[in-house]
Amino acid sequence: MTAILERPTALIPGRFEFLMGLYAENYHRLARLFAPQRLAAGRYVSDVDDGLNVRLEIQEKHPYTLELELTYDFVDEATGQPSPSAQLRMYTDAHVAEALHCHPGRKLWQVLGPFPPADTVLQHRLRMNGFLSRWLEYLAEQGHSMGTLVRVEGDGIRRPL
Repeated sequence: MTAILERPTALIPGRFEFLMGLYAENYHRLARLFAPQRLAAGRYVSDVDDGLNVRLEIQEKHPYTLELELTYDFVDEATGQPSPSAQLRMYTDAHVAEALHCHPGRKLWQVLGPFPPADTVLQHRLRMNGFLSRWLEYLAEQGHSMGTLVRVEGDGIRRPL
């Protein structure tokens, strides 16, 4: 008997494998959309004349990782924070990008508590990165791209790339 018949679930990826696939998908979507690995640290805005400018902030660049925030360029009246907002980490060597958190100003432990079970953390990461994947797809469909990005200087002046 073949291994496939003995273990039919072997063809179905587990949740961890699915999450790693989402990380890879998010990296490629983000790289195609805005190519943040080629940008200098700083703030950028993408405007496609729909009233919902997208802000990309490259917070830190290291040899193989980037820390960045992706949000709309407006503030949620209820929280006073940008919304939706995703704190991201791109690993340029492994070609994966993960959403670290999608709650403005809150870290994972603040959302889930100090010692959440591993399954709870995995489920939360699946939700965040699934959201990021759909959001990046939506932004591309709306016309956002590297060509629509402009750098925003400290004085608020927008400069083409």
